[in-house]
Amino acid sequence: MTEIGTILHLQRLSTEDGPGIRTTIFMKGCTLRCAWCHNPESFSPQVQVQRIETNCIGCKLCVEVCPQGCLSIVDDEIIINHELCDACSKCVQECPSGAWELLGKKISVDDLTAELLKDQSFFQTSGGGVTFSGGEPMLQAEFVAAVMANLQAAGVHTALDTCGMVSQSQFVKVLPHTDLILFDLKLMDPHAHQDHTGQHNEPILRNLIFVRDYLRADGGSKKLWIRTPLIPDATDLPLNLFAIGSFLASELDGSVERWELCAFNNLCRDKYRRLGLPWQYDQTQLYTQSQLDERYMWAQASPFPHEKIIITGATRVQTK
Repeated sequence: MTEIGTILHLQRLSTEDGPGIRTTIFMKGCTLRCAWCHNPESFSPQVQVQRIETNCIGCKLCVEVCPQGCLSIVDDEIIINHELCDACSKCVQECPSGAWELLGKKISVDDLTAELLKDQSFFQTSGGGVTFSGGEPMLQAEFVAAVMANLQAAGVHTALDTCGMVSQSQFVKVLPHTDLILFDLKLMDPHAHQDHTGQHNEPILRNLIFVRDYLRADGGSKKLWIRTPLIPDATDLPLNLFAIGSFLASELDGSVERWELCAFNNLCRDKYRRLGLPWQYDQTQLYTQSQLDERYMWAQASPFPHEKIIITGATRVQTK
């Protein structure tokens, strides 16, 4: 069993990742490269360093102490070469203003379990629990399964948020300890899926059928929610929403408790800037309420049961 895992952070008091009040653990490492990803810091399975430019006071101590020489000054700006950086944390330790921070940390099964159980009273009073997200949590399947088993032994509800792009052997390790599966289904057209995520969707669809069969064999104690991110001019097109709804109705009839349409948000802009990564949705605005209503109607045009379709997320405030 893997006793040590790599996590990004814990988000407490979450209401977006399953029922009730939850604590969500964001794991490091992902198998997809979705163009709209809100957690680009989760792409790499390794601990990384990022610079918070607004905290920098220009003392340049970080440049002086960097043993890898991955920091340089260009036009009075500090530039990091992420390919050279090994996240030794010297810059984090020396910076007097908190302009550098580590993305990710190593933690043991027992230590993470103990940290999560601090929130048990919230879970009990709200019907909540713990959700493993990412990144793709099943890249650390043995670690996640071990923590989930500890939580279930303590009576805590567990949820797995997955993109589905892993081997079925990883599912086999984690599903026995999972009460709720949040399965992302983004695009039905294989070429569009390849273009927008970097991977073909055939393994994902195959794994979703595997999950369906597993849940049916389990007798119905575990629940399945499908999540589709609504991304302008990518996943939110009428044909795609109809295709997803049709697939769910025909292939997962009766197995899906909820189909959640997650509205695009742009709160991750600064994450890309700090990591030195371009983001094609940097100037994309939130949906208006009328735009969200329209996409909800497109999903309802599919044969999937209307009462199980839910829209979540913020909308753009419109002024007259």
